[in-house]
Amino acid sequence: MIRIEGLRKIYGSGQTTVAALGGVSLTVMKGDIHGIIGMSGAGKSTLIRCINRLDTPTEGRILIDGQDILAMKPRELRAMRKRVSMIFQQFNLLMQRTVARNVRYPLEISGVPKAEANRRVAELLEIVGLTNKADAYPAQLSGGQKQRVAIARALASNPEVLLSDEATSALDPMTTQSILALLQDINRRMGITVVVITHEMAVIRQICNRVTIIDGGEIVEEGDVDEVFTHTRSTAGRRLFGIVSAEPHDELHFTDAIRIVFDGDTFNEPVLSQMILKTGLAVNILSADVKQLSGKRYGQMLLEVPASYEDRARLMNTLSGMGVTVEEVHLS
Repeated sequence: MIRIEGLRKIYGSGQTTVAALGGVSLTVMKGDIHGIIGMSGAGKSTLIRCINRLDTPTEGRILIDGQDILAMKPRELRAMRKRVSMIFQQFNLLMQRTVARNVRYPLEISGVPKAEANRRVAELLEIVGLTNKADAYPAQLSGGQKQRVAIARALASNPEVLLSDEATSALDPMTTQSILALLQDINRRMGITVVVITHEMAVIRQICNRVTIIDGGEIVEEGDVDEVFTHTRSTAGRRLFGIVSAEPHDELHFTDAIRIVFDGDTFNEPVLSQMILKTGLAVNILSADVKQLSGKRYGQMLLEVPASYEDRARLMNTLSGMGVTVEEVHLS
């Protein structure tokens, strides 16, 4: 659905030049919920603003359904933005308009007849669960309700792609979950491709099936969410998934560890007890947690590395033979 090739975005000039994007290339498949994650300043918001031409890249190509949007004339660009809608962190609602009139606004601009527009508004408010708020004003709504209005408005033009730029970062955890569930329902019910920009791995875990990790304006990792979690390669990915502590305790600093990942098939197996019985090695557990990824439960555990090389090799080989993902990592 979206293909990005060699995208660069440079701000400033001379000594004040800043490269927000340094040659990004990625593909978003039709019907996916594709998450783009990175820490603040990684370049993810610049990337999504380039996708719908709110920002113009310095070089590269952006193809949406095969059409290069950087070569589009103003009229073509306006038509493209009906197919590619966007929701923002700050909702951007018109405060002097009711909920219904906020949702109807893009239809009015497009010249849709009033009766048809009203029917569409009613449908959209039902989809986002705000039928009883049609005559309310934004000031009378909670943050989650405002974001639902923004989503309904974004859907008014029957888009093929919905871009979400940190749309839940201003919301509390419970409201965040409900908004993410709504986006997932919209994706499944309408077949709309969703691109989610976030700095929160919990968002990726809850609804995304694909993830791109961006760091320093460059893509450092990309793939299915469960695959990237199970075989995380990049430093940024390890930090985001909690594999490497960003603020380590002194006693763990630079300590080697063995990471075990229990996927959906091995999650309920007594792997650790079987490993101890087979090797006779006592292990020190540094950390352990459970995550929900793509509707399946995954667990990960960090074990302190045995002192001797022979014991380390025996431990790794035994775990590998038990069908779990195992690797040596460094806590920093």
